[in-house]
Amino acid sequence: MSLTPSTMLPLGTLAPEFSLPDTVTGQTLNLHALKGERGTVIMFICNHCPFVVHVNPMLVELAKTYQEKGIGFIAISSNDIENYPQDAPDLMKKKAAEEGYPFPYLYDETQETAKAYDAACTPDLYLFDDALKLVYRGQLDDSRPGNGLPLDGRDLRQAIEALLQNGTINADQKPSMGCNIKWKKR
Repeated sequence: MSLTPSTMLPLGTLAPEFSLPDTVTGQTLNLHALKGERGTVIMFICNHCPFVVHVNPMLVELAKTYQEKGIGFIAISSNDIENYPQDAPDLMKKKAAEEGYPFPYLYDETQETAKAYDAACTPDLYLFDDALKLVYRGQLDDSRPGNGLPLDGRDLRQAIEALLQNGTINADQKPSMGCNIKWKKR
């Protein structure tokens, strides 16, 4: 595991379109079908990263809270499954059931979606407004495995609340930290 920060895609960036298989339903889904009416959270996660394992309960809580308020949630795994078989689609489906994911868990086999979003780590979190313009990217909160700080989702929650209230989202955003995305060897 290599501790890696987000690359911090520029605010205002339009969300790149994608069409990926949902490991839970088997359907191929795209951004425009999944986006929320008021905003969309896109999360690059995986099954085995201890940082993702740590934040999973809060990701589920936030999705359950904000989906009914018009915020879409989409999880994507882009890890190389040849070298990291624990992130294979069948195990993603199992993980989604175990965690009770109330959002699709998509598999980015080509890794093109992760590259389009300039994703670097798991979890890498993005919040887009209703026009799919990036308004927040960065950490969920200050909690990390073993640091003793409470898992409260403060940073992402504040950004979502500001978006819903047509308020100003603080542009001073801290990068997420986690395991690096497991890129395929070319």
